[in-house]
Amino acid sequence: MTVDGKLIEKSDTQEISNSFKKREFVIEYAENPQYPEFIKFELIQNNCQQLDSFQLGDEMTISFNLKGRKWTDPKGEVKYFNSLQAWRLEKKSGAVSSDTPPPPQVSDEWLKEDFSSDEDLPF
Repeated sequence: MTVDGKLIEKSDTQEISNSFKKREFVIEYAENPQYPEFIKFELIQNNCQQLDSFQLGDEMTISFNLKGRKWTDPKGEVKYFNSLQAWRLEKKSGAVSSDTPPPPQVSDEWLKEDFSSDEDLPF
């Protein structure tokens, strides 16, 4: 899933345990500009550093997964939790964050080739 929005808040990376870290951020999503929505996402593990190249106010595209968990508390009550787990951040202008490699360059040499002969056609 993807969504576009403006970065309005970003937190520091939190070390939850020796093997798990996360970082949260909030965007303003304005499908209807009269009633903007404020959506919180999280980045986990090595993805946390992707947010470093963004400043508050930057327009961005977020690629994310919708996650849901079921948990039974000590009293035996079942509770459900949802999270929006971002895995790629791109600047809205089309520039990709510094942690994402640039797209491969495609050669246009094939455009110069002469295709006028139909000797290679199988039919």
